[in-house]
Amino acid sequence: MGLTHLFNQLRPTLPWNALMDRMMEELHSQGKTVEQIAECLKQVPLHPRTISAIQSAHDLGCDLKVVSDANQFYIKTILKHHGLYRCFSEVITNPTSVDGEGRLRIFPYHDMTSFHGCKLCPPNLCKGLVIEQIQASMSEKGKSRFIYLGDGRGDYCPTLKLDKGDHVMPRKGFPLWDCLLSDLNPLKADCHEWRNGEELESILLQLIEKIYKE
Repeated sequence: MGLTHLFNQLRPTLPWNALMDRMMEELHSQGKTVEQIAECLKQVPLHPRTISAIQSAHDLGCDLKVVSDANQFYIKTILKHHGLYRCFSEVITNPTSVDGEGRLRIFPYHDMTSFHGCKLCPPNLCKGLVIEQIQASMSEKGKSRFIYLGDGRGDYCPTLKLDKGDHVMPRKGFPLWDCLLSDLNPLKADCHEWRNGEELESILLQLIEKIYKE
């Protein structure tokens, strides 16, 4: 939508979440509507095998959750467009709303007046803290195993919260993979790299089958 120059200019000066909110302000000032933003998001491609992997995992009875430093509007729009929103029991991300002037606002997930205390994560969202909360809620329901898929630097903290018997699937060549490659010692979970949609689907379904047989 023509904001590349401004984005690159502001990127070093603002946290990601605040930068996205600033971009929405600029789009609104240019007369772009929320509906136009949604139509643009629907053009974001998802690998067909990623789509089928999500559908298969859901059909096999997995409790799928999104933990993302994107935002509610982006994720919901994209997942609904691909028919995947129903597959997820929860989307944990930065909340959004549309104000009285029709501008899309993006807010931090955590209360910014009190720092969550994690040095690995941005101030607006600590995924590790979220994973700990999910683990606590799942422990009340009995034995559970986690498979964590990610590729960003913000996915490093939550992988360190995983236990023995859990699995992490980092995308090879991306920041999470680099973080794990530099030091695997803190990691308790088994690590399974993937490079594309085909490998993601194959490895994920193999892990689900393995867990169900345990």
